[in-house]
Amino acid sequence: MAKKDYIINVEDFCQELDLEILNCPYSVIKLSDTGINRPGLQFHGYYEYFDEKRIQIVGKMELSYLKSLKPEKRKRRIDRFFEHDFPCLIVTWDLEDADIFLEAAKKYNRCLFRTKEHTSIFIYHITDYIDLITAPLTTLHGVLVEVHGVGVLITGSSGIGKSETAIELIQRGSNLIADDMVDISCYHDRTLIGTAPELLRYYMEVRGIGIINVSELYGAKSVKQAVEIDMMIRLENWNEKTPYDRLGLDEETIDILGVEVPLVTVPVSSGRNLAIIIETAAINNRMKELGIRSAEIFCNSVSQNNREVYEKNMARLANPELSVQERTKEENLANKNETLRQSEIYNDLKNE
Repeated sequence: MAKKDYIINVEDFCQELDLEILNCPYSVIKLSDTGINRPGLQFHGYYEYFDEKRIQIVGKMELSYLKSLKPEKRKRRIDRFFEHDFPCLIVTWDLEDADIFLEAAKKYNRCLFRTKEHTSIFIYHITDYIDLITAPLTTLHGVLVEVHGVGVLITGSSGIGKSETAIELIQRGSNLIADDMVDISCYHDRTLIGTAPELLRYYMEVRGIGIINVSELYGAKSVKQAVEIDMMIRLENWNEKTPYDRLGLDEETIDILGVEVPLVTVPVSSGRNLAIIIETAAINNRMKELGIRSAEIFCNSVSQNNREVYEKNMARLANPELSVQERTKEENLANKNETLRQSEIYNDLKNE
């Protein structure tokens, strides 16, 4: 599959990264590789594995090496490097020696920038910036809230009560990020960040009331611009024929931009307080991330108790002093416990 090209506005690029323009004949830069390269080996003459589609960064080490060369040799090395069609070259540390690239940059129409930041710090900043502008993006219908530090994406059919539930969560201390449309970006191929489209930010539609501004009604503490999406809660109308999970052992996930997100399906019926249920689900999800799984602990405790009762009953049956009536009663109880134990084993094997 062909790589996607990203167009970067030079003015925005320089403003975001605080870059000084030494030479740039273009208003935009085409980026087809999101990586970066420090061309020390290229200045030494090695081009076998050189990826010219990456942004090139030069620091003190590369410039010191070039300055150690004789002028003619240095000029040839720089000229050969600038023959390649790389997006741009950025010199760090605000080095005045960056001028040695200026002649070649003008000759081959290459973009040359300079930054005051140290090389390692700048690499971190530019990598984060490139991830930001090249992150995969999708838009989902739903409401995004932060509940006790957990990013919860609430989805469901139109009119099921997503916005009303979000309002109650906000009144209980949660934060609104987006209502109706949620823009989702995937950073570093594993982190999902949800935001609201600029036009809809902090606004919410409530049937019967209309459009409200959550920030104005509930204060600045009730909203956030972005949050990491930790789980999705899907609301659906209660269906008696649907086998809803009652123990919490069945853990569903949903794929969003290649990232598996925990999914909890909550049936909606009269009398259920969805806000409290969502709060509980969010806290339970946080506990699972910490390795505390209540459903598994409970089921293991029940299984352990059944085993202990079974072994105790079998030991009593071995007592020769039991009467016939007592022995029959104990055998029936032991058979029931054994049936229960075998049922658990069967279910475990079935689930595996």
